[in-house]
Amino acid sequence: MNKQIEEQGLNLLKKGQKGLFHVVFSRVGLMVVLLVLQFMILFAGFAWFKEALPHIYGGSTIFAVAMVLYVLNRNHDPSAKITWLVIIMALPVFGGLFYIYTQSDLGHRVLKKRMGEIIDWTEGSIPQGDEAIDKLKTVNYGAASLAEYIHRVGKFPTYENTEVTYFPSGEDKFEELLVQLRNAKNFIFLEYFIIDEGYMWGNVLEILAEKVKEGVDVRVIYDGTCEFSTLPHDYPKRLGKLGIKCKAFAPITPFASTHYNYRDHRKIAVIDGDIAFTGGINLADEYINRIEKRGHWKDTAIMLKGEAVKSFTLMFLQAWNIDEKKIEFETFMNYNPAPVKSAGGFVVPYGDCPLDDDKVGERVYMDILNRAQKYVHIMTPYLILDGEMETAIRFAAERGVDVSIILPAIPDKKVAYSLAKTHYKGMLESGVKIYEYTPGFIHAKVFVSDDREAVVGTINLDYRSLYHHFECAAYMYGTKCINQIESDFRKTAAVCRRVTHETIKHEKKSLKLLGFVMKGFAPLM
Repeated sequence: MNKQIEEQGLNLLKKGQKGLFHVVFSRVGLMVVLLVLQFMILFAGFAWFKEALPHIYGGSTIFAVAMVLYVLNRNHDPSAKITWLVIIMALPVFGGLFYIYTQSDLGHRVLKKRMGEIIDWTEGSIPQGDEAIDKLKTVNYGAASLAEYIHRVGKFPTYENTEVTYFPSGEDKFEELLVQLRNAKNFIFLEYFIIDEGYMWGNVLEILAEKVKEGVDVRVIYDGTCEFSTLPHDYPKRLGKLGIKCKAFAPITPFASTHYNYRDHRKIAVIDGDIAFTGGINLADEYINRIEKRGHWKDTAIMLKGEAVKSFTLMFLQAWNIDEKKIEFETFMNYNPAPVKSAGGFVVPYGDCPLDDDKVGERVYMDILNRAQKYVHIMTPYLILDGEMETAIRFAAERGVDVSIILPAIPDKKVAYSLAKTHYKGMLESGVKIYEYTPGFIHAKVFVSDDREAVVGTINLDYRSLYHHFECAAYMYGTKCINQIESDFRKTAAVCRRVTHETIKHEKKSLKLLGFVMKGFAPLM
């Protein structure tokens, strides 16, 4: 990295002071405030309003009953309903007010309205040609039905003529990403959940700064939660000094943001409309094992070359234009990728938006499980499931499908780790095979089935990915890389420990207790 870029660019990444302001006035801060407020009210009732206690209890009971009836009649996942009912019945004032707060979408109403408008406005940007979907029907009608569902709810077409390269590690993806960035001639779009200073982002930033000088249009989106952990709040202005257009997606508004909702968990890179990357890998050093966090970091990604890149271009532009007065689509959507005639197979990139009732990520996974005949092999960092997803996994195993799941042995979040283990016993009883990656942490999001279809993307098996976040992935049928994905799964499983009923017995009691207690709050995790 040359000295000029290091001084001009990397110094822009120095982290600003986050302070207590964001923490105190965040969702956690509001929970604490409401809880303290409830105890203060109760204490005041005992101390100063002894004669009014029956009225206080009566009012609290009426409020709790009203909230319970309201929640029961809302269109929530059954597991989420149970969680809210427990919270409201246990702490009527706190639980009821917290429910109202989270459902109000304070701080995100404009985002929700604007994103809905943009999706509606652009839904016809990439029409579905009949040829590809008709060919897929002749190969596998079930897969074609899934592709038609994805197109119906998100307007994402099915493509042929797209070459897919699978990367079994962050290091492999990073190396190829640098090559493709250096080859950029027209535009570079980067949309990542996490960007952090260090070797990985520093090398990317160096290339971006050079490309701007060559006249390449460079745009970067990162999720607003980076302001909590990795980037200062004025980071877009700092990158702007290098000529790079940059935005934080849904910046967190202190106190008014239910900030765990509507995070941009996508990882997308688009170069010239010809090349696209997606997968689990963020732009931070742990993803390429440049630094060690929780042992060896196992992650995956794919690179698309050809017609299917258009869908990732569209996803980026939808996010970029949320706060733009003049919407830019035609210029970049008119870049037609060169088709790769010898690629073989079908590719369906898709996004999952939390603003509608179509849980695309979950339904794609469930469809693969329901149609599988031989095996479904899964890599995921988290296992926090609703009843429908758990039933689909267990039922596939019960009808004789080899359902195997690789999870981390070294967790990044203790609560999430404990909640995953609450599913182990039931899944083992149904015949699901569970492995834990002993070298470290699994961050990959992979489904592969029957040597014929696979999904690689950003979608975890937890409530946040399946319900609350903007996500993306690519569904593949018959592409050449599917055998590589399955081979990578088997190699990874070979260095894992197998979970059994015996190993479950020897789990730490503190971990079991944590999972037992937090189970009721899983939809909020």
